[in-house]
Amino acid sequence: MEQEQEVLHDYMLVVHPDAQTVQDVSMYKHLIAEELGSAPGSFTQAHIALFRSEFPERYEQVFVTMLEGLVANQSAFTVYTSRIDHARQSNGRHMFYVNVANPKPLEDLHKKVLTAFELEPASYRPHIALARSLPPHQFTQLSPYLSGKVFVRSFHCHSFSLMKRAAGSDRYELVREFTFGKEVPSSNPLFHRAA
Repeated sequence: MEQEQEVLHDYMLVVHPDAQTVQDVSMYKHLIAEELGSAPGSFTQAHIALFRSEFPERYEQVFVTMLEGLVANQSAFTVYTSRIDHARQSNGRHMFYVNVANPKPLEDLHKKVLTAFELEPASYRPHIALARSLPPHQFTQLSPYLSGKVFVRSFHCHSFSLMKRAAGSDRYELVREFTFGKEVPSSNPLFHRAA
């Protein structure tokens, strides 16, 4: 009997910004879609990708259990952004994104996820994508509107979400949200004793 080929699912760990940042990023994505003449509904909600992998659904619970262990000792932190940047992608196309002005907490979290899965550390630049895989003419068309534009925001990061999509699907669905086990520890408590 021939063994059936297992279906792989695309899993992604993401940090979701606060509602105001999501709304502001969405506004830029609408402007980009308008300028390029594409459908404004075709883009994803603002997020910072932490990790992405494909594996069979039967490993999902193992993945969830490992992540539960990881977040138990994770402290919350604040994410700051400062401007819109651009980069050339490996395929020769371009991307516009909102930079993260203090990448270290997200880089450390990314490294913890890789370590939990016994993967080698890889280069990682946390960001919120605005437009990716732009051919040179579209990049040139958008540059006057986006390059170096100030985008100062901050939001409290106290969780990440595990998302998945089936092969052939373009929509991710939420598997689970993981809330960090520790809030930001206060080294100087406001009140040392009861009055």
